[in-house]
Amino acid sequence: MRRAGRATGALAATVAGALTFLLGALPALGAEPAATSGTGGDPRSPGQGPGLVGDPLFALGVVAIVALLSVGLTLVYVRVTAARSRGDLR
Repeated sequence: MRRAGRATGALAATVAGALTFLLGALPALGAEPAATSGTGGDPRSPGQGPGLVGDPLFALGVVAIVALLSVGLTLVYVRVTAARSRGDLR
């Protein structure tokens, strides 16, 4: 019976948080209510058309390194804490 009360309380808190977030976001408006023409090209480049800014291959490499590092650390954590879940404290 206690579990149902806790689950109901957690659900109510989640719904209240979501409603608070949505109601807080309602008054947010853009700088102008009208649509802009969208002309002028990329504002980050000097008068040129749209293009890539920065080094996309470097960015992809960093993302791959972070992904591999997170997978590796997760596997190490699971391996280290597996003994605790079985009760094998060495």
